[in-house]
Amino acid sequence: MAIDAPARARRRPAGWANALFVLPYLIVFVAMIVVPLAMGMWLSTTKSDLFGVEAQVGFANFTRLARDPIFLETVWNTFYFVLLTVPALTLIGLGLALVLNRPARWASVLRTIFFVSTVLSVTVVTLVWQLVFTPDGGLIAVAAEALGGSPVAFLNDQDLAMPAIAVTTIWWCIGLPMVLFLAALQQVPRDLYEAARLDNASRWKTLTRITLPSIRRTFLLVVIIEIILQFQLFGQPQLMTRGGPNNATRPIVLFIYETGWRQWELGYAAAAAQVLFAMILIAAMAQYFVASRKDDR
Repeated sequence: MAIDAPARARRRPAGWANALFVLPYLIVFVAMIVVPLAMGMWLSTTKSDLFGVEAQVGFANFTRLARDPIFLETVWNTFYFVLLTVPALTLIGLGLALVLNRPARWASVLRTIFFVSTVLSVTVVTLVWQLVFTPDGGLIAVAAEALGGSPVAFLNDQDLAMPAIAVTTIWWCIGLPMVLFLAALQQVPRDLYEAARLDNASRWKTLTRITLPSIRRTFLLVVIIEIILQFQLFGQPQLMTRGGPNNATRPIVLFIYETGWRQWELGYAAAAAQVLFAMILIAAMAQYFVASRKDDR
């Protein structure tokens, strides 16, 4: 029995025809991600400035970074900031989501209030928090004086400047993890909670046996997203402290910016950028594999 031409056409695999649907994305991905990444890797092996490449130096830039005390301090500052912010953003975001996961009107209002800070620009956020932290008439200084204490210059203290920037960042970024957790909580089947109530399960058991296991993938997603975002710290210390006092708040991205665009050492700055990329990749993948092994068990 012969098969007509339209039937044969329907049975043929789509092949390259389907690839046309993803071609626009692939073009943008290659142009905006792959090509710049490859160019950055190549640039990190050169001695270059804004006028061009002077010479190929191999891994000399990376060797210089390993011996640069300022860069090593920026690495520590970046890790310290990530440790201050990522756990706090994850846990506070989860706590807010648990409290606000209700159909009540007040919960909707509070969700909006907590998310509003996320849409503000870094300039506005840093300006507001500089007014909070300033020892001359700032909000914290006024409160301290009212309680009989003395004002503290947070942004001028080497030990307190980075925690102050971390508080600013947590206030600014808390909306994203809260919304992600809220979306995950609303996907948990209500039947599980009803069964827990029938069994007289406590709130703690309901949280640890039902809620957290049900949203563990979202928990992992939030942690990875926040690691990637917070490793890229730049605007807050740039506007609030200029990397001071005594280099205590200078992160890697600010080091890259100053090295590349103020000192005109593009090859050296590109090498620092590759180190930052490797740090973000290792931290995110380590978190992913640890969580994946827990899920398998």
